[in-house]
Amino acid sequence: MSTDPQADTAAAEDPATPEAEPSAAAEGSPDPGSDGTGATPAADTAEPGTTEPAGAEDGGSGAEPPVSGRGGVGESPAGPEAEDGPETAPAAADDAAGSETGIEADAGADPEGTAEPAAGAQATPALSEAQAELAAQKIERERIARRKAEREAPVEAGAKLSGKAADLLAAVRAVESGAKPSAVYFDEAPAAPRKAPAAPPPPRPVAPAAVAAPAPSADTVEAVRAVLARGGAPEALAAPAAAALGEDAAGQLTENPWRLLSLPAVRPAQADGFARALLGPEAGPGDERRTTVLVGWLLAQAGLKGHTALEAPVLEKALAQYGVPNPVEALEQAVAEGSVLVFHEPLGPPIGGGAEDAEDAEQPVRLLVGLEGAAMAEESLADGLARLAAGTFAPGDWERAAGSAPSPSAAELIRAVAGHGLVTHTGGEAARAEPAALAAAARELGLRVCVAAHAPGGGPDPVTVAGLLSGAEGPGRDADGQFALDLLVVLDAPQLDVETAAALVESVPDGARLVLSGDPGVLGSAGAGRVFADVLAARTCPQSVSRTPDPGPLGELVSGIGIGELNQVDAPGKEVVIVPVTDAGEAVHRAVQLVAESVPRAFGIPADQVQVITPGHGGSAGTRALNAALKERLNPGPGRFGGFDPGDRVVHVPSAGRALAARVVSADAEGLHLDRAGARVVVPKELVESQVRHGWAVTAHQAVGTRWPAVVVVLPGDAAQALSRDWVYTAFGRGERHLSVVHGVDQALPHAVAEVPAKPRTTRLTGLLTALATAGAQQPE
Repeated sequence: MSTDPQADTAAAEDPATPEAEPSAAAEGSPDPGSDGTGATPAADTAEPGTTEPAGAEDGGSGAEPPVSGRGGVGESPAGPEAEDGPETAPAAADDAAGSETGIEADAGADPEGTAEPAAGAQATPALSEAQAELAAQKIERERIARRKAEREAPVEAGAKLSGKAADLLAAVRAVESGAKPSAVYFDEAPAAPRKAPAAPPPPRPVAPAAVAAPAPSADTVEAVRAVLARGGAPEALAAPAAAALGEDAAGQLTENPWRLLSLPAVRPAQADGFARALLGPEAGPGDERRTTVLVGWLLAQAGLKGHTALEAPVLEKALAQYGVPNPVEALEQAVAEGSVLVFHEPLGPPIGGGAEDAEDAEQPVRLLVGLEGAAMAEESLADGLARLAAGTFAPGDWERAAGSAPSPSAAELIRAVAGHGLVTHTGGEAARAEPAALAAAARELGLRVCVAAHAPGGGPDPVTVAGLLSGAEGPGRDADGQFALDLLVVLDAPQLDVETAAALVESVPDGARLVLSGDPGVLGSAGAGRVFADVLAARTCPQSVSRTPDPGPLGELVSGIGIGELNQVDAPGKEVVIVPVTDAGEAVHRAVQLVAESVPRAFGIPADQVQVITPGHGGSAGTRALNAALKERLNPGPGRFGGFDPGDRVVHVPSAGRALAARVVSADAEGLHLDRAGARVVVPKELVESQVRHGWAVTAHQAVGTRWPAVVVVLPGDAAQALSRDWVYTAFGRGERHLSVVHGVDQALPHAVAEVPAKPRTTRLTGLLTALATAGAQQPE
């Protein structure tokens, strides 16, 4: 590695230091400046029990609603810059004790670090290309709900349990039957391995054409506006609330003011103020209406951090931090009302009892609580993967194809796919050639093949996962609604969340093969779950591990980071350059200089092929500051189209987790016209603020799945706490020929690589897959 000799210094103020996290409020103790309910904890500005600074993630909520007093609706309790800190990965449990939830109290948190929606943006219909994908997922969720309704009680193994475990089994069954819950729910839970699917699922319907969600009627919006006015809430929330809660939104808010938490821009402290204004002293922290809504809200926040469920004690602790006087009772009430689901997961082998007394052994378990959507998607995904893994295939001419493969690793992958319906493939950037070789071999054998990637241009086929699901790309669907293919290869598999993966797997027909391929070291999905990691951990299907190394100094550097080592590599061609800086102002100055002058001059790479990556959107050297400086240098203009000018480099986010590079062409009454890899896209003017932002500088989450000839990674001093091994691995791995690191974090960089692994997520998929495989192995042939 070398230092850029041409990057001059520039004096600037020191970057702002992130706020220290306030301590969590004691159970039931009111915040002196709260609305008086005694329910406004420090968790409104930081995750419970963590040491992460407030705003360590970009909130992504855009314009905040008007402030209506301390603790009132629309107020940001952490101050105006609370959402502008460095971005972190959408993660689960924090490493600090008591922070297992990873719950972000800011309801507008944008874990993917994508576009910043306005406070009322959810009331506006999404773009057509996203609607088809969402419609397909809605059909999948409806099918899951039907399957759940038809399924018998999921717990059948209880005869071997005794004591509290047996009591808990009876309690869980009581909930499932509608009876009053037992008081011992959350002490412990019995184990019950899931059954293997008895028969293939019914045919799936064809994904419908995109239809915009109907807008709420004017009468509904006006009625909601009147309720909001009585509670002192901004009238701007009327349309979003009506869209979120339906035609009876006004009645729901009147009966339970905490339903206002259905809006991403609203936090518990603000909902508490709204409720107190409507209900008076009756609006206490232990109100069942409040606690039930709060349980669901906390689980939704955990979903933004990647969880599909939370352990019951973790959820109880979070409830206590929000002033709930009896968290155990509150959780029982939420379970009894059916707003959340309870799951019990075995932990290791049974304890006690010998070979002759196996019935006396007790199975250690953990009790998990989750929302129905993610939980049922995870179960459907497990069933679908087990269905594909159980397929049988004749080898055919695959051995000949393997013999002519371009590399030993490609041959190994071809042989694995020859006889199995589900295969995983892991490797770095160079290993992406192996799934391409597999696809070519399968096509030569007469199979219908599709290779889908996370981002456009990420694979040999011009197909993305989102486009495949929506029907806009790929082979289309057959009469049963399944993909018309024999082999589906999914690249960038770590970016699959459980709902997307469930919809994808459900659409793969019986008798077809599925290959999940990706680099386990990169940042995880924007949505809930850790699908690829869970499938790898379950070890219920063949795993092909590439032995193809990434070449050159960049490959050597990134490979070292993947195993926790930040090595100094020999880069005679200046493939890797370190540019030390002392403050954020200098970091911005040098980043602009590298993009506009140094890299184009030294490597002949045009400025529009150089990508800047930084940990967050806010701060003195976040994407906002960097994009403003880069626009001024590379495409100055007045921003006449909602802040954009023709030629501006932008990122378009049509749906969560999808950040697509584009360039502004023009604007008119229809909206902002973009050129996205040669395709013309029109973003309606009401969606521009929430879906489009400048793209000279992006976050690592936006960059995942894409590579550029040259990358400039900017690490300002205030981003130190946002760094982790997977973030550095992802950011440094985006460059094909050159990487410049504008380095202002001193020893925080090697510390992050060596000591800060990816945060874990609480999920159920590994256990579900293992139980299905065990149950299948025990069934007589």
